[in-house]
Amino acid sequence: FGYRLPPAGWKPEGWTPPANGNRMITSNNVHLKDAHKTPQFWLLWIILTMNVSAGIGIIGAASPMLQETFGGALAGSPDIGYLELKKNAALLAKAAAVGAGFVGLISLFNIFGRFAWASSSDHLGRKTTYFIFFVLGAALYVLASFAAEWKLLAVFVGAICIIASMYGGGFATIPAYLADMFGTQFVGAIHGRLLTAWSTAGIVGPVIVNYMHDTRQAAGIAPDQIYGPIFYTLAGLLVVGFIANLLVHPVNHKWHMSEADVAAELAKLHEATGPVRTGSYGIGMGGITFKSTLFWLLVGIPLAWGIWNTVEKALVLFQ
Repeated sequence: FGYRLPPAGWKPEGWTPPANGNRMITSNNVHLKDAHKTPQFWLLWIILTMNVSAGIGIIGAASPMLQETFGGALAGSPDIGYLELKKNAALLAKAAAVGAGFVGLISLFNIFGRFAWASSSDHLGRKTTYFIFFVLGAALYVLASFAAEWKLLAVFVGAICIIASMYGGGFATIPAYLADMFGTQFVGAIHGRLLTAWSTAGIVGPVIVNYMHDTRQAAGIAPDQIYGPIFYTLAGLLVVGFIANLLVHPVNHKWHMSEADVAAELAKLHEATGPVRTGSYGIGMGGITFKSTLFWLLVGIPLAWGIWNTVEKALVLFQ
């Protein structure tokens, strides 16, 4: 039939073996006008939407969720439920202060999750990192449901904080995932389009949590029993993200730009048309100079003060 096998060692044009089976780092570029035509773009869109939706809804309700679930236990009176707690202004103020510490602790995990998870993805690969987000996140939501039922405050707080770290880590890792898939030439603009997933999740997550909360509250369900089904629903969103991540594979070579196309784009930007660096190169550590040290101190000192105050207020959660 005229069909011939390719010669030994042949590989598709532009294909480079990844450092491990999960990295899939391309050595090519996909044009901005073509990125949204690929299934990879929409799979990553779903991945980000599910990851953010499952995190942002809980973060927005963190303080009332903690107070409703644990009631007087936050103020040293574990026998008092949330409805009774509301009738005691002094105890309610103590519980609210603990809730504020919980929100601060979540914020810290959100911040440092962006550094830790994004840095880890340079070694684990983006796909593996998101697998961890979805599998571990779903498991932690189930654990949080049991911890709420059994009134295990430290376990509950730990589970939610780790989930918050993966919420932040998902944001920090997605640009590198895009670079792995589409190259670096248009990754900024492609990332801008993908952020519509964040906008969508900013509606979906809170709507799910608030609707389920208000519906169950109106049905007369006890405050400490409200959030269990909500956690399972958010775990379900992470399962959807897991499936989408499972389906991610390298972009078809038909969408890759030729060297001439890349050179033409660079010429439009008045850049040199020499060898083009493509793919993802990780976060990198950068250079430390006297000037950069001053800027780090300018940022780091107030940040350290904020961390100390937050940790001090949050210690009661683990006592």
